[in-house]
Amino acid sequence: MLLTVQEANELIRRGTCLTIAGSREALAQLQPGNWIGGSIPYFMTATTGGLCDRARVYIDEIRLPVTRWRIQTYTVAALGTVATDAYANGFSYIIIPANSKSHLEYALHAPEYPEIFLKPVIGWIAGVHLDDLAKAAPVVFDGRSATCLGEGAVVLHVELPGECQPMVHTVNLFRPGTGPAIQFARPGFEARQAIIDGQTVDFAAYLRKTTADASLPLVADYAGTGINVSIKAIDEAAGKVSFYAPVFPGVDYHLAAPMADYAATFAREVPKNAHPLLSCNCILNYLFGELEGKQTAPFVGPITFGEIAHQLVNQTLVYLACENL
Repeated sequence: MLLTVQEANELIRRGTCLTIAGSREALAQLQPGNWIGGSIPYFMTATTGGLCDRARVYIDEIRLPVTRWRIQTYTVAALGTVATDAYANGFSYIIIPANSKSHLEYALHAPEYPEIFLKPVIGWIAGVHLDDLAKAAPVVFDGRSATCLGEGAVVLHVELPGECQPMVHTVNLFRPGTGPAIQFARPGFEARQAIIDGQTVDFAAYLRKTTADASLPLVADYAGTGINVSIKAIDEAAGKVSFYAPVFPGVDYHLAAPMADYAATFAREVPKNAHPLLSCNCILNYLFGELEGKQTAPFVGPITFGEIAHQLVNQTLVYLACENL
């Protein structure tokens, strides 16, 4: 639901359990209640399709037969307990501000967290309007007190009855290209060097030389799942390449295969028979897929600076579904 602040406050007053996305200014006008939120002014809606709206907020109301739920905030140091804090049967919805210490911590270490792949963890990285990248910081909100946080994470833990079996799904448009495997010696959101065909090379210069398309990510196989690492910037003068998610040592990455038509590929790859309960999509899919004004229903929700499907992913549609409902 894309609502005005007044309409959102009326819904909050009912005591409903909500997740909310919107600009920082819009979220700051919401009343305390049973909600968590994150800053982003881009959305996919069921009526208008993709749009940017700084005044209204996007709300997902948890309509499942919930047995229990609770909201928690996490410091950077406490993020490792997100999955162990979750209910045995249910899901956890997490929002983390982009470019924060918690963003870095979760991106680098979530795969090591206890039970992180045993319980459904879905969520997204809060962002800002693209015109405001240099002057605004992403934030999250603990709706219980309507408190704005620039660091840490907010999480909604939801318990479901035994007959509900939630699953987190991803839709990744990209496949590895035919180029050589690329490895990195150190983990992180940027790299100066890469190991290609056994040789250590200046990675920024390599990408320029090969005329790599920065709209296409690096793709790697993480335990049977294709995971993207999107290229944020190639700075040949500084000799570095920055990413929207971290790279890791010991992993073979490949530049993604080119697409003839990004928007058409997205439309073709999105599941036609899915029944998502919650979903989010990447700002890069929104931009390169030219999704403004286009429909992706029933996959509606915030357009994000990163998606969480247990771990951090990029350029990916993520959704939660209950398989037996």
